[in-house]
Amino acid sequence: MLLDVKPILRDPGTRLPFRFTMDLSDLEFSGRHPVSQPVTVEGEAYSSADVLHLDLTARTTLDAVCDRCAAEFVREVRYPVEAVLVSGEVTDSYENPWVFELEDGCADLDDIVTTALVLNMPSQLLCKPDCKGLCFRCGANLNLGPCNCKPEPDPRFAALQQLLDKM
Repeated sequence: MLLDVKPILRDPGTRLPFRFTMDLSDLEFSGRHPVSQPVTVEGEAYSSADVLHLDLTARTTLDAVCDRCAAEFVREVRYPVEAVLVSGEVTDSYENPWVFELEDGCADLDDIVTTALVLNMPSQLLCKPDCKGLCFRCGANLNLGPCNCKPEPDPRFAALQQLLDKM
């Protein structure tokens, strides 16, 4: 979606609200497509002291597989974005990922929201923050309870274990 910001460029304090949905189901992370629901975006653009600001919030539902325990989970996520919109001549001097170029007085909100989702997506998708994962011996999901594996003794105490076994 292109947002025409020309009406507020020279009018400080004026706000331009927007709301739309977009489909990002083709985004791939770790071989999966976790954004299966439409992304709802709402926010506003406003001019302040010759600077054009963009505040928006992108909401969606992630359909993913936990990187620790391999359980499928669904989680609603919310990504707030505060960006600055600049004309084409000035963009190259900025290295901030939250500075976006205007094209003919329009902001490409699809590009901004896609960038926000990609940069905010966690490197590990977990079903819950304290996920215990799988037992490395038997593969049991440790979130469901302890497994029946006998803990391996510390090899430094092997001589003591031999003495205990003799008794």
